[in-house]
Amino acid sequence: MQSGELARQVGVSTDTLRHYERLGLLAKAPRTSGGYRDYPAQTLERVRLIRRALSVGFSLPELTAILKIRDEGGVPCHRVRALAESKLWEVQERIKELVGMRKQLEHTLKSWDAKLVRLRPGEQGRLLEGLPESVAYRRLTVRSNKI
Repeated sequence: MQSGELARQVGVSTDTLRHYERLGLLAKAPRTSGGYRDYPAQTLERVRLIRRALSVGFSLPELTAILKIRDEGGVPCHRVRALAESKLWEVQERIKELVGMRKQLEHTLKSWDAKLVRLRPGEQGRLLEGLPESVAYRRLTVRSNKI
C-alpha cells in the first residue's frame, strides 16, 4: 500500500508516516520502481495501534521503546501497564487542578459581576488586575518514564 493510501485510511499525513518510520515505529518501507514507499498490509493496523496509544497519552518515545521490545520478541506488558497507571495518576491530578481552577473562576466571575454593577458608564473596571496570584493554568504534561 502506498503511503498516500495508507495515510488516507488512517487519517494521518504522509509526513506523519515518514516520521513514524524515522522513529522506528514503522519498519522502513520498500520502494516501488517509481520510488514510492510501499507499505505492507499489516502497517495499517500498526499505525492504528500507534494512534490509539497516542490518544490515551502514550508518547512517541514510549511507543518506540515498547514496540521495539515487542518486535524483538520481548514482553513489555508490565511496562505498558505501569505507564498507563502513571498516565491515569496524571489525569487524576489534572482533574483536581481543573476543579480548583473552575472554583476560582466561579468566585472571580461573581466578584467581577458585583464590581461591574457598581461601575459608572465609561469607567474601567480593571478586572484582570484583580485576579489572585494563585490562579495559574498548567498544561497537562506527561511524565517521562524510562523504559
